[in-house]
Parts: sequence; C-alpha cells; structure tokens
Amino acid sequence: MYGPVFDGGYEIPAVPYRKIDSKFLRQIVPDPTGERPGTIVVDTSQHFLYLVREDGQAIRYGVGLGRAGFEWAGRAVVQYKREWPKWTPPDEMIARQPELEKYSSRNGGMPPGLMNPLGARALYIFQNNEDTLYRIHGSPEWHSIGKSISSGCVRLMNQDIIDLHSRVPGKTPILVTNGLGARIAGHDPGGVAVDAGVPEGSTLLGRVSRSWL
Repeated sequence: MYGPVFDGGYEIPAVPYRKIDSKFLRQIVPDPTGERPGTIVVDTSQHFLYLVREDGQAIRYGVGLGRAGFEWAGRAVVQYKREWPKWTPPDEMIARQPELEKYSSRNGGMPPGLMNPLGARALYIFQNNEDTLYRIHGSPEWHSIGKSISSGCVRLMNQDIIDLHSRVPGKTPILVTNGLGARIAGHDPGGVAVDAGVPEGSTLLGRVSRSWL
C-alpha cells in the first residue's frame, strides 16, 4: 500500500509507514460523519479525511494541515482534478520567501515533479462556482501527516492522494469541518487497511459509485 509507485514517469519512493502513527494510515472505519455516500469530509480537528461509502463505512486517510487548511470551512465541490499539477505560490508567500519568485504565476509556476509541493495529484475546491483556493493534494513529506504545519491546505501522502483521486469524480461534494472532533475524540475503533488482507474483488475495495453523486 505504501511501497514505491511508478506513475506518470516518476518513481514515488516508498513511505516508511512504521514511523507514522497507525491511525493516520489509510483504512476502512465505521463512518462517523453521517454524510451521504460519495462525500469527502475533512475533519481538521483530528487530521483525518473521510471518503464516505454506501455500507456505513468510510475510507479514512491521515492528513497534514497548513494555515490555509484551517482558514476555510464549509460545503463545496471538487471542481476538477489534476495529475502531477504545477504549483504556483501565492504572492504573500513570495513576499516572505523572495526566492520563490521564480515559481510565481508570472514565471509559469513550478513544474510537476517529486519535489513539487502539490505532489502527485491535486483536487481543486470550488464553492458556488468560485475558487476557494482550498486544495487537497499530495506531498513527499510523509512526516507531516497528522500534524499542523506552517503553510498549505490539506496534504496526503502521495500514495494516498493517488488512491483518493482514483475514487472520486469531478463535482464530488466535500465538507470541511472541525465539528467531528467532539464526536469522535478519544474513540478510535480502528479499521481495516484498505488493501491488506481483503480478498480481491471485495466490496471493501470497490470504488465510489458515480450514481451516488
């Protein structure tokens, strides 16, 4: 699940997952959100992202959160998705770190690649047809998962964002909230690793049906 991945002409390194708290590894858990199947729920209080399934369960991913990850909350949709996206730092970040000017929108952004801060995939979140500037994206910095960091939105390990990207179509509904924390704090029922010990073809491995959306 977290081994090396060859994708888009790049070799994504294996993640040393034993160094990560197991609750932040991809797994199937009882759905704590109450949202309809096919919905993405980001719980900023617990550093979890859920993809709700139809069977009372959800796929849970650990996430790292930056400042922007806490600044926006609400309901929106995944307007579009990108594989190996470019990264364009905002002007306020360039003001703090002038060396990033070479990656500004004026200069075409940072090309895709293993060290690109958006990682292997990105989901672009819109509300009422307007860009929220909120992103769910990959990251090579596996050690940031489960933590709050200085910048960025919602980051997943590259292996996890590739998995999530493959399961959700455009216009997938998303809820970003810190309200789940009180409901589930101190109660982690654990889960089943998404592709560990589950028979091939099991519904546990099924993709989210577009008919749910």
